[in-house]
Amino acid sequence: MSDDSSVSPEVSPAGNAEEVREARAKALEYFRQAGKIAASIKKDAGGLVNPGESAFDIAETVEKMTRDAGAVPGFPCNISINDVAAHYTPETKDSLLIGEKDLVKVDFGVAINGCVADTAFSIDLSGEQGSLLEASHKALEDAVASIKPGVTNGFIGGVIEKQIRSRGFKPIENLSSHMIEPFRLHAGVDVPSFDNGDTYEFAEGDVFAIEPFATTGAGRVADQPQVEIFSVVGEGRLRMKASRDLLNKLVTRYFTLPFAERWLVNDFNSRLTLSAALKELLNAGCLYPYPVLREAGRGMVAQFENTLIVTHDGCEVISGSIDP
Repeated sequence: MSDDSSVSPEVSPAGNAEEVREARAKALEYFRQAGKIAASIKKDAGGLVNPGESAFDIAETVEKMTRDAGAVPGFPCNISINDVAAHYTPETKDSLLIGEKDLVKVDFGVAINGCVADTAFSIDLSGEQGSLLEASHKALEDAVASIKPGVTNGFIGGVIEKQIRSRGFKPIENLSSHMIEPFRLHAGVDVPSFDNGDTYEFAEGDVFAIEPFATTGAGRVADQPQVEIFSVVGEGRLRMKASRDLLNKLVTRYFTLPFAERWLVNDFNSRLTLSAALKELLNAGCLYPYPVLREAGRGMVAQFENTLIVTHDGCEVISGSIDP
């Protein structure tokens, strides 16, 4: 499916109780379909990560695989390397190449009718960070094994922290796992990487992306100046026609799901016009920016992630298995 395909909402919770149940059941089926595609892509995506490969080509290939499978990217593919923890998606003609000893995190989403399966894995090309990868991976396994109705998000945060610290590393305390709803990648309930006392209780039918980040550094991330990912959050007073036209296109194509600036290059004769339109949309409060996140102590960062649906007695992982 091309970038021009509309992703307007087909799942709405409005209506009476029966309609809500039917809409929810339909949404869960879309989540499962997206997860099946994500699992298939994940099997092949690891083979793309090799020394000398272009981060741009890896991201574009993962996104093309998603479209070729009949879905759309739930967000721009993230290729975050070493101490960069998240939100690095290549810009157009990005020159970044994978190094021989890099720790590469590939984080991507598959969306069907706004229902996103979010998954990530790490590859250690140096052969020196195996314990760090294992800490993140085992924390994910333990969290998934512990989630069921009635368990709190704070408790799961404690499970994640215990596993990571037991291996001599730190969880990243200001990066969290998150609930997902149709067209809401971050739906208001987080799962911390430590027990912060939160008391949200998992319920049957909840959809969550669980993504423990483990680091050799300070255990926090800091915003960086570079921003390549945005999402639409509202309207505003716009002076430029190019800005108004761009906002209409963004709502039609992506609704509230994140998008990359590089996805828009072919819509404009001038990169300068695109940059100016995005800047005006940001200044008007129409867009939410996702800055690149770097580990505050410049430590190495590993990440593994899966999307799950909470069942009556546990949870169902929908985005496939991951091996460190």
